[in-house]
Amino acid sequence: MDEFARGRAAVGLDPENSAIDATQLEDGTMELNMGPQHPSTHGVLRLVLDLDGEVVRECRPDIGYLHTGFEKSFESHTYWQCVPYTDRMDYLGPMLNNLGFALAVEKMLGIEVPERARYLRVILSELTRIASHLIWFGTSAMDMGATSPFMYAWRERETILDINEFISGVRMHTSFIRIGGLMADVPDGFVAMVQNVLDTFPRAFDEYDLLVTNNPIFRDRTIGIGVISKEDAVSYGLTGPSLRGSGIPYDLRKAQPYCGYDEFAFDVPIGTNGDVYDRYLCRMQEMRESLGIIAQALEKLPEGPVTSMNRKVSPPPRNEINTSMEALINHFKLVTEGMHPPKGTTYTAIESARGELGYYIVSDGSNRPYRCKVRAPSFSNLAGLPSMARGHLIADTVAIIGSIDIVLGDVDR
Repeated sequence: MDEFARGRAAVGLDPENSAIDATQLEDGTMELNMGPQHPSTHGVLRLVLDLDGEVVRECRPDIGYLHTGFEKSFESHTYWQCVPYTDRMDYLGPMLNNLGFALAVEKMLGIEVPERARYLRVILSELTRIASHLIWFGTSAMDMGATSPFMYAWRERETILDINEFISGVRMHTSFIRIGGLMADVPDGFVAMVQNVLDTFPRAFDEYDLLVTNNPIFRDRTIGIGVISKEDAVSYGLTGPSLRGSGIPYDLRKAQPYCGYDEFAFDVPIGTNGDVYDRYLCRMQEMRESLGIIAQALEKLPEGPVTSMNRKVSPPPRNEINTSMEALINHFKLVTEGMHPPKGTTYTAIESARGELGYYIVSDGSNRPYRCKVRAPSFSNLAGLPSMARGHLIADTVAIIGSIDIVLGDVDR
């Protein structure tokens, strides 16, 4: 029994079990399991690290511990019933998931949503983007020992969750964005609540800059750490702030505008060095840009319906159901059977808080997707972690994971 095995036996561990905690390799390095239950992996992610002292020589992500099976579940549910599943994939950006799925099905059906619904979708999507970035800001700072930013970020996020609750009755998984429009029109008071966000959040973001952005300790922990070049970022399929931090201005709201994003003026923040700090700066600036988009959408917000008038997609108004047998039958058929998109395939993508979120849907003409494949940004962005972590300390790996901003529900689908 070698010295390492004797040490394991002395503390009550199986000296022959190399899958527990750490293993001494023949070349003098050590194989260490980081996770799957580790506070800095942001979910049940296991990293197998080959260490030379505290320096990471190799990093191998091991996924699958969450095993949600969302994509398979889509096949046994109607298109309407699939919407709640989308909330729970990237559970920090649920309305963005709703939007991506709804746009994909609407593309297959060949329908457009009313203008008011389109503007409200933009407002709700950008509020969701800010709420997601706030959680990233708080948790990534806390990973490096700064506990106060998390409390500040949670304070602002609660304001957005209050809006979700006000319009839908649910704080997180609202399923508010539906195929053909929205679940319902927003109630009176919604505009005032959103305006409060526009009035108060800029000062909060200034506080964040004082707390973290210009903090010399934070800068030492992030500048020059986890660098990934433009070429490698593209090769690994990175998108979102993880890609833009390397200097590539790819944002689907600009590259392939949807929901009328081409009508709004906003900038796409990019970095220069591709390190943890650049990815941090991109997300911080994106929150300010989102406020600008919300302000423009709120100013242009028209009156009118929020669901499609196509009766193959949306049920008739309640007053018609009470007076028309045809409307009642239409309502019954939609509720019990759902919609039937024509046979074919589509790929529709949006810019989520983490990058390109795409839905590839195959329709066989029935009321259920034959296949739904999700292009999840967290899954692709995680592929760049080994390259970012190689040659850095274990403590730097914690900062790098936070800079990618993965959500495990977005990885294990």
